[in-house]
This record gives sequence, structure tokens and C-alpha cells, in this order.
Amino acid sequence: MSNANYIAYTPTNDSVFVIEVPRIKFGLGAVREVGFEAKRLGLKNVLLVVGKRLSQSKLTEEVIQKLEEASISVKKIEEVKVEPDDEALIEAYKKIKDERVDGFVALGGGSTIDTAKVLDLLHTYPAELSEYINAPIGKGSVPPGPIKPLIAIPTTAGTGSESTAVAVLDVKSLKVKTGISNPYIRPAVAIVDPLTTLTLPPMVTASTGLDVLNHAIESFTSRPYTSRQIPESPLKRAVYAGSTPVGDIFASKAIEWVNRYLRRAVANPNDIEARYYMMLGASIAGIGFGHAGVHLPHAMAYPIAGMVEKWYPPDYDFGYAIVPHGISTAIPAAYAFRYLAKFYPERFAEVLRIMGIETSNDPKEISETISEYYLHLLEDLSIPTKLRDIGFSESHLDKLVEGTLAQRRLLEQSPKRLSREELKKIFMEAI
Repeated sequence: MSNANYIAYTPTNDSVFVIEVPRIKFGLGAVREVGFEAKRLGLKNVLLVVGKRLSQSKLTEEVIQKLEEASISVKKIEEVKVEPDDEALIEAYKKIKDERVDGFVALGGGSTIDTAKVLDLLHTYPAELSEYINAPIGKGSVPPGPIKPLIAIPTTAGTGSESTAVAVLDVKSLKVKTGISNPYIRPAVAIVDPLTTLTLPPMVTASTGLDVLNHAIESFTSRPYTSRQIPESPLKRAVYAGSTPVGDIFASKAIEWVNRYLRRAVANPNDIEARYYMMLGASIAGIGFGHAGVHLPHAMAYPIAGMVEKWYPPDYDFGYAIVPHGISTAIPAAYAFRYLAKFYPERFAEVLRIMGIETSNDPKEISETISEYYLHLLEDLSIPTKLRDIGFSESHLDKLVEGTLAQRRLLEQSPKRLSREELKKIFMEAI
């Protein structure tokens, strides 16, 4: 594997990176040990955060049973919105703010885990939600200390939220997606069981799997952590610090596994081997990007998701237009990577080699090859390849660019600093 220049040292640039991960328990049937993990944390009264549909499943019954067998009292909240927004989160918090609980359990996909993170944060340190939302959209305040222990049980192979210190949400009034990022909202325990993904519809499997791929490629091609200035204090060191040698290891394996297994998992939901490695890839990609960060495709995805009005994806039945997070990152990725690869060709060439694709050292060839790979993958998975396919047109261009520019935390990770005009060019190609 080629290396970024991680050992360059200057008096003003940061030379430190931090990897913080939860206790991760992985394997077929691992969910049966949730009671053991909750008891190990000393929990006695937990709030189970689970969506309405999953709430009625045998999996939820099993989780509750295992917790109760460990003498743990369980209360349940089903106020989970796919792609959660600030208003829905505030309403959910109002319903649980007076509950006496000493820990949380999240059972579901990234939206459920992110909802649990926000509810836990507000329950522990009550404040206006905007206090914690990332700047410049919110104040970006860091809570004064740890929140209550959260056990995350993902049921999708995608977001890696079980490993990260980030919660993603829409701000409805601004029609933009953003997040909360601080060292304290990372789950205490992640229980990762590939068997929980067997009932996922093909489009959900495809969307979440593409999110894994983007996490891995974006963290691998982020600016090196040593390009950042030394923070004023260790507490102010960014959670997304830039690519690191350790993050590269996680990202490269996740890229390899998604390339090998995503199509299989979509084609055959009962392919246990494919489910196993997609789930493991999602978690290790989460560890990687959880400290390294993501960049342009995710920054472009946030206004796309916030502004969509007309698209109702197949296999999703929510009664309202939505672009699932993995799809909102995947469509712009093909065009963002094409543009960025010309400025960081050695890293993007390494991404292609991990996927078994050899190229010359010509930046233009690398740029075209990575874009062609991505577009072919989207076509194979029946995912739209243009933003116009999900209701966008040139009339949306300025707002899409403005929404992307608001994602300062992500754009700082890009291997190239991007101007407004460059963003317009990339969006136009994507539209």
C-alpha cells in the first residue's frame, strides 16, 4: 500500500491523531449477549430506541428478553424517523426527558443509532439542540463530560454509526443535512451481528453498502492528519482529523470487501458470507472514517438529502420523498471522485488497485477509471446515476452549492480546497 506523507513534521502542524472506538462485539448471534454487556456496564434501567416496524419483530423481542434475563428494566421508544430531522428529534426527546434511565440501547440502522445518540446527549445534558449541532449551522458546543452508556446494535451494513462520534440529522427549516460531532456521543458498546441484516430489502442493502464504500474511499483519500494546524488544546482537536496510517488499513479492507460482496448481498439476501463481510466492512470503515473523516461526496449529499421533493425510492415506503443517505452520497461520488482524482492520483490509483483494477500513472486515466467504476456499480445496483433522476435540475444548483459550502467540517478534509465555481462544475455534471 502506498503511504501518504504522515511523518513530515513542522512546528505548526499537528503530529498527533486519536483513535477512540467502542467495545465491539462481532459475530453470528452476537445480539444474544446484549444482556451481558448491559449488566457489565452496570445498567439497571435502559431505554430501548427502535423504529416502529422493527419494534414488532422477533429480534426486538429477543433483545428485550435478554436484557430482562439480566435483571435490567426496559422501556421502549419507537419515535425514530428514517433520516431524522431536528424537529422530530426534539419531539422524541420531550417524550423521554423525564424517564429515569441510566443507559440506552439502540436497535436499528444508522438513523436509529443517531437518534439514540441525540436523545442520550439531551437527556444527560439538556440544552437546545442547536447548541450541539456542528458550526456554522449550530454552535458546535462540546458537552462537559461523558453521556450515559449507549449500546448500539446495527441492523444495516452501512453507516458505521455504532463506531463513530457523529450523529447525522436534517435541519428542516434550512433544508440541509448536518450533524453533531463530539468525543462523547460514541457508543460504549457495539454489538454487530450479521444475521440482523438478512431481512433487508435489496435497495436498503445497496444503499447502505454504498455508504460503506464512500466512508472507506473518502477517509482513504482525505488530507493527511498532519496537514492540520496544531489545535489550541487537545479538547479542540477535530474528531475528523484526516487520513492516518491506521485508518488506511481499515479503509482498504472495507473497499476490498464491498467490491467483492455488495453485489452478492443485494442479489441474494441469504448469502451469509456476503452479509458477514459487508457487516464487518461497515464497522471497520466506521472505525476508520470515525477518526479520519469523510469529505466532498458526503458534503454534497447533505443538501441533496435535505432538498429532495419528488423521489420515492423503491423498497422504501415512508409516505414522503426521501433520498436514503447511502444513495445521496453515491450519486455525487462518481463525479466528485473524477474531479478530485486529478489532484491526488496516487491515492485514487491505490483505491483502484485494492479493487483489482490496474491503471497507468496518468492522472486523467485514473480520474476516468474511478468514475467509470462507480457509475457501473450504481447501474448494477439499479441506483440512479444522475441527480436529475431523483428530481433535481439546474434550477437547484445555487442552493445545492450553498448547502455544500455549509459543510465546513467535511470540506476541510478534501484533498483539494474547492471553490464555489468548482462545486458548481461538479454539481452540473452530477445533474
